[in-house]
Amino acid sequence: MTEEEKIAAGVLFCPGDPSLKAIKLKTHKLNQDFNRLYEDDYEQRAAILKQIVGEVGEGAFLHGPISFHYGRHTKIGTHFFANFNLTIQDDASVTIGDHCSFGPNVTIVTPIHPLLASERRQMKTASGAAKALCYAKPVTIGNDCWLGANVTVCPGVVIGDNCVIGAGSVVTRDIPANSVAAGVPCKVIRKITEADSMVHKPEVLADNTVI
Repeated sequence: MTEEEKIAAGVLFCPGDPSLKAIKLKTHKLNQDFNRLYEDDYEQRAAILKQIVGEVGEGAFLHGPISFHYGRHTKIGTHFFANFNLTIQDDASVTIGDHCSFGPNVTIVTPIHPLLASERRQMKTASGAAKALCYAKPVTIGNDCWLGANVTVCPGVVIGDNCVIGAGSVVTRDIPANSVAAGVPCKVIRKITEADSMVHKPEVLADNTVI
């Protein structure tokens, strides 16, 4: 297997492998190209984003600055919004559904390093070479999710549809659909129900109406 195939298989790989470093360097340069543009340079930013990520749906808007690691391992649905400082360390795949909104400083990470310091420094590959190795687990975020400011999503997590993740949360476990969840570590607080509709908050709804 290639090192990139090892990532997809969920086994140890060498992040310093030249083939992986080349992918990351290209993406990091594209990040910088995107971040140098003004946020109303829509066409140029959209063109660069399509070069960075594996897939992006229509209506996506990312304030920037952005930081993708591999980029091509990330798939973003339609009508995605990301506030300032989105970071996606997509060694393994990252999938984001439709109509998701992220607050400032959201971070998604997929790689996992060995816990023992000696193993974290180096391990032996099948060829007998001593190298720094790690592995990675994919992250999946469903449709219509809202992640508040400074949320961190950890490797292997699945967040179901229609979830709200409170600001500052560290999501270490799966969150079921239609949940409000928050905390460190992030835990489900309650289900989202019709009682949460803005129609029950007339003082905030003012002269607007629910569609």
